[in-house]
Amino acid sequence: MDKNIEILKNGGIGVIATDTIYGIVGQALNRNTVARIYKVKKRSPSKPFIILINTLSDLNSFNVEISEQTKAILNSYWPGPVSIILDCHATDFEYLHRGTNTLAFRMPAKAELIEIIEQTGPLVAPSANPEGLDPAVDITAAKAYFTTTVDFYQEGTVNTKPSRIVKITDKGEEIIRP
Repeated sequence: MDKNIEILKNGGIGVIATDTIYGIVGQALNRNTVARIYKVKKRSPSKPFIILINTLSDLNSFNVEISEQTKAILNSYWPGPVSIILDCHATDFEYLHRGTNTLAFRMPAKAELIEIIEQTGPLVAPSANPEGLDPAVDITAAKAYFTTTVDFYQEGTVNTKPSRIVKITDKGEEIIRP
């Protein structure tokens, strides 16, 4: 695993088991890494990625400010398999929010994943599949999709269900994906 951490720290990308499904991961604060994942996934440039974080303070890295009320909502969902969409109007992060002025974050409960994020910083983690195809259910499927276009594959356990997505707005919570 240490080798894979170094790859991620140096801007590489890999397929790992997240707390929900297999994802292609790379450092969220590295524009080139994010661009590479878009290319490898053949993902529509208008669709933002989910970002895995380790602590609420990681939101500061993205200029995302939260109220005490929002903090309470986040703490009711996290850690766990729920991605939360929050406002992010910072133009520095347009490469992540893709003009939506929002970012989706998830704080996983999976110990191995938290350990990785502690060492690499926040990670973008879209599902491990080219756009329009089913997410990879195991490393064999991921390798069939991506062959040598990613830097590593790391076996793990997944539950094969993508995260629930909730958007927090001034009006409250809106369920985007149950």
